[in-house]
Amino acid sequence: MGRPMLAALRDAGLPARGYDILPMDAPHITDDIAVFSEELHTLITVVRDIDQTESVLFGDQNFTAIPSLRRILICSTLSPRYVLGLRDRVPSHITLIDAPMSGAQIAAEQRRLSFMLGGDDADIDAAQPLFNAMGKHFHHMGDFGSGMQAKVLNNLLAASNTAMTRLVLDWADQAGLDERRLLKLIHTSSGQNWLASGFNDIEFARDGYAADNTIGILVKDIASALDAAPDGADTTLPKRVQSTIKSLKPRL
Repeated sequence: MGRPMLAALRDAGLPARGYDILPMDAPHITDDIAVFSEELHTLITVVRDIDQTESVLFGDQNFTAIPSLRRILICSTLSPRYVLGLRDRVPSHITLIDAPMSGAQIAAEQRRLSFMLGGDDADIDAAQPLFNAMGKHFHHMGDFGSGMQAKVLNNLLAASNTAMTRLVLDWADQAGLDERRLLKLIHTSSGQNWLASGFNDIEFARDGYAADNTIGILVKDIASALDAAPDGADTTLPKRVQSTIKSLKPRL
């Protein structure tokens, strides 16, 4: 997701550059912390999970210690409880906005991501040109942390749709139905959902579960939602969806 988001920012005329821990043969992306940190004002994090976020903010990269840094946009999908706790750990002079996005790689490439935003009105207004470059839909959900809460709930539905759509397609195979025709039907009827409608464009639609792929990210996102579940909530269904996602095999 990070590479097309960086390309969108640069295409909008913004002086953006990327950082990755691995060397890349890609323009405007470096693995040199010192080079990346020069005059760093706004940091957009697009990493996989809490462990990687910890490394970026406080650990091996420790970008929160860069003197010039004034704003962090958290675009990863993480536990809302963890995100809220960042405010007490990040220096107070650094603005925090939670800005997880939805749409998968195809939406990032086409500059039509949906952002769920949490933070002060003025802070989000100031960052809006960045979001405009990368996305099409912007939902200010409330104070810092509310964007992440909305995102994990949204992804809980996405995971549910993924699990059930894959089951339906497997059953359709057994019944001798044509996949293309069935997906076309679903798109225009009551079973419509994001995964089915974009099945041939979403890069992970046919993947089996692996801890390091996007299907694996869905398992992580359900865990993030469960971490923020209301006290006493019935978590049986989310846990069943999570288990189903873990059992997915590649669909050829």
